[in-house]
Amino acid sequence: MWYPVFAGSKGMTDVRRPMGPLVVHPTNPRYFANSATGEVVYLTGSHTWANLQERLPEGGEPFDYPKYLDFLKEHGHNFIRMWHWEHASDFSGQEPMAYEPSAFMRPGPGEALDGRPRFDVTRVSKGYMDRLRKRVLDARDRGIYVSVMLFQGFSVEKKGDAAGDPWRGHPFHKDNNVNGINGDPFETGHGREVHTAAILPILDVQSDYVRHVVAAVADLDNVLFEIANESHGGSTKWQYRMIDLVREAESDRPMRHPVGMTVQWCPDDPGTNAALFESAAEWVSPNPEGPDGLNYRHDPPTADGSKVVLADTDHLWGVPPAEEAETVRKWVWRSFLRGLQPIFMDPYRDARLGKAPDAVWDPVRRAMGATLTWAKHVDLARTTPQGDLASTGYCLADDGREYLIYQPEGGRFSARLPAGTYRAAWYDCSRAEQSPPRKVRAPGGGVRLAPPFEGDVLLHLKAV
Repeated sequence: MWYPVFAGSKGMTDVRRPMGPLVVHPTNPRYFANSATGEVVYLTGSHTWANLQERLPEGGEPFDYPKYLDFLKEHGHNFIRMWHWEHASDFSGQEPMAYEPSAFMRPGPGEALDGRPRFDVTRVSKGYMDRLRKRVLDARDRGIYVSVMLFQGFSVEKKGDAAGDPWRGHPFHKDNNVNGINGDPFETGHGREVHTAAILPILDVQSDYVRHVVAAVADLDNVLFEIANESHGGSTKWQYRMIDLVREAESDRPMRHPVGMTVQWCPDDPGTNAALFESAAEWVSPNPEGPDGLNYRHDPPTADGSKVVLADTDHLWGVPPAEEAETVRKWVWRSFLRGLQPIFMDPYRDARLGKAPDAVWDPVRRAMGATLTWAKHVDLARTTPQGDLASTGYCLADDGREYLIYQPEGGRFSARLPAGTYRAAWYDCSRAEQSPPRKVRAPGGGVRLAPPFEGDVLLHLKAV
């Protein structure tokens, strides 16, 4: 029997082969399936803010996308969120930022608030769509799935302690377009109404933009869609409408792609996880508040299969403080063993945070790659989260046939196994070391197990 080798993470992702498009797996809907092969597809990876549009302070260096893809491959990742920013300038803070290219043309006449030509929001930018398609294609050639983000909650209002005022750089600000569009008709100083269906001319422009995005990537097999990153709580019905719009835009095309709804956030208008799980989206990314007092950040609830859940540090921590790196590394394994798919908001080479990936997060990045390798090794079509089978509470099992158990705290633990002989392989999660597999005899019932490693470990058991 073959077991994964973890001497390093390079080369752990697949070479180019048909990737889908993805569909919800018919027997284990916690995961997607490759519709071309029927195989379970487990998604995990690092995403970062400038992986589509440049996000530059004055004099900043453009984002090196090929190097970023190399970085993902090196860590064994197969998924990114591709970030979209609606605003073109964030120029009223201490560090002015430009976001390019915009989704709309800027022919003028007249100047917008950032001193550049005004937008014509009836003209979608071919340069933007070409870049989007090229970047999704480049990711596909590396075996990486891409969630295409359509809208951005941080573009329509200033949230929390964010620098600058992005709304003043938005194409729908009345001073920034030639079309008479006003995304703040009540003069609130923000553009929350843009992410509702209240302003029909804006809804028409958004619908045209969504159809252009769908057309740009509709024939690519590595695509998912995300409606909006952290819009406000009042955007729920509008997001539901956009989910329907994506489905309508794909209805006469050969491929359909999964649509996701992610957590809504605004200090005075937060959303709820219920809004995500009640939506028609195939996948969701929740906030920390799980059911029954559980917390997606520290004790992730078990995925029940009602949605594919991509657990995202962006919505659980934002960018976690460096001192929590070890907590986040263990969170990757906890999430995987509960039937979730962990993804990481990576401060990779961000213009505001430095030019080099912060090595403090390398264990988190490696952990995601390792979960992907294990996901390919076990039969995820049959294994489901069954935490009651192990004293640790973290177990994926096809009971009587195969078990994957995580011990986050180290030390002995017990598992409830039918009588039989199992091939056992131990994996040291913190050091990426693996013990030689050996046979274990279970008399039936509770079995005490002693890891050969200190610290958090993974145990794979398979009946022989």
